[in-house]
Amino acid sequence: MENRLYVMFIEKTRSYNRLTRAAVERHVANLKKLDDEGHLVLGGVFKGYPGVAGMYVLKAESLEEAEALCRQEPLVVEGYATCKLKALQAANRENNYLLS
Repeated sequence: MENRLYVMFIEKTRSYNRLTRAAVERHVANLKKLDDEGHLVLGGVFKGYPGVAGMYVLKAESLEEAEALCRQEPLVVEGYATCKLKALQAANRENNYLLS
């Protein structure tokens, strides 16, 4: 099956302000694992958007696989954040920028 793209928005919970260095290190280790496995396309932090910590663009074979990847995010597992997942249809030269 062809890989699809999903955007994972990481949203802060009330406990986000108690985020520890150890939790951030687990988060970074997860990013490295996703990258090593070929799932991470892009990740980053949002600055100036209250309540939103950041996002990943993930490559996965299905929505279910992408959801499983989200549930493994340490910030989510440990209660510092929640995540929202959206499917992304990329516009590019190969698909004529989605022009039918």
